Amino acid sequence: MSGRLTTHVLDVARGKPAAGMRLRLYRMEEAAGPVLLGEARTDTDGRVAGVLLGGGAAAGLLKAGLYELVFDVSDYFRQADGGAGGAGGSFLEQVPVRFRVTDPDTHYHVPLLVAPGGYSTYRGS
Repeated sequence: MSGRLTTHVLDVARGKPAAGMRLRLYRMEEAAGPVLLGEARTDTDGRVAGVLLGGGAAAGLLKAGLYELVFDVSDYFRQADGGAGGAGGSFLEQVPVRFRVTDPDTHYHVPLLVAPGGYSTYRGS
């Protein structure tokens, strides 16, 4: 079995999963620069259904190298606030998480904990 990449997003300001957040996955290649592998939206549990990469996913096999997940947090908070902008909006526009895959036969889980003014991420299991 090949490795796989998964993610989930938790809205720590509201204490619940961040449903409907758009995200994009890129492979960072030296010659070509960022190569878009796919995009998705989180489900009601704050997860992307299935895997983002590997494990038979349409985007292809997980390979060793540098990747970046870009989370569109501003759009998520704008919608979560009923379309409010300005002071009720998010300080953050996007959250890029760049990480390296060293063992393509392993499960890489990249969660995001986010609030309008900050975020945290880690390598999950």
